[in-house]
Amino acid sequence: MLDLTRVLAGPVATRTLAGFGADVLRIDPPGWDEANVVPEITLGKRCAMLDLTDAADRDTFERLLAEADLLVHGYRPDALANLGYDTQARQALKPGLVEVTLDAYGWTGPWAGRRGFDSLVQMSCGIADAGMGWAGAEKPTPLPVQALDHATGYLMAAAALRLLHRAAAGEGAGRARLSLARTAELLCAHRQEVPGRLSLSHAAEDRQAAEEATPWGPARRLKPAITVAGAPMAWDRPAQRLGSSDPAW
Repeated sequence: MLDLTRVLAGPVATRTLAGFGADVLRIDPPGWDEANVVPEITLGKRCAMLDLTDAADRDTFERLLAEADLLVHGYRPDALANLGYDTQARQALKPGLVEVTLDAYGWTGPWAGRRGFDSLVQMSCGIADAGMGWAGAEKPTPLPVQALDHATGYLMAAAALRLLHRAAAGEGAGRARLSLARTAELLCAHRQEVPGRLSLSHAAEDRQAAEEATPWGPARRLKPAITVAGAPMAWDRPAQRLGSSDPAW
């Protein structure tokens, strides 16, 4: 799986798929960093860097794409096209390529392609209004967790598995397009019926028993938020620094 995602929904999706056995190669531009979240979102992945404005790096990227089974990307809709990798070009490089992608505000309508992230979408869709009541604040307040990012990430992982299953059954290539705004619509349609409090603390049983040896030192990671009967999640490599691996399968 070729991972062209950034904070936070896309990396949650690719981290989840890595936990179910996917060989994930994340690609970032030289010098890119995501301070404070890299130890969280690179679990199970190898992380390389390529400059897609450089001819040699473009050749490398195209070889990687030609050998990938799945491409997950979270750039704005025109970003890859502006680099010469629109949908037709990607399918020409790898016929039958399965793709899962996301944006902030959806793929149609006046806000399609608009930049955005979780907290902004919460402000736009009314979740921050509900958060204002939860926080006892006098102004709209996003939730104290990136709920849209995490929920969209798990939906992306589920979409990828469904598409790969269809491809294995001979039903051809497929593409899934998700957005934070659509996930917000889904969550708003399932409002909390019984008032309650959201705990911001964690208990010892929330953490996995084994220590993870990371480049930042030993760590105890929280247990996965999802379970699948008969397919326990497991990662064969700890979190990595961005750019720590070669761009190769």
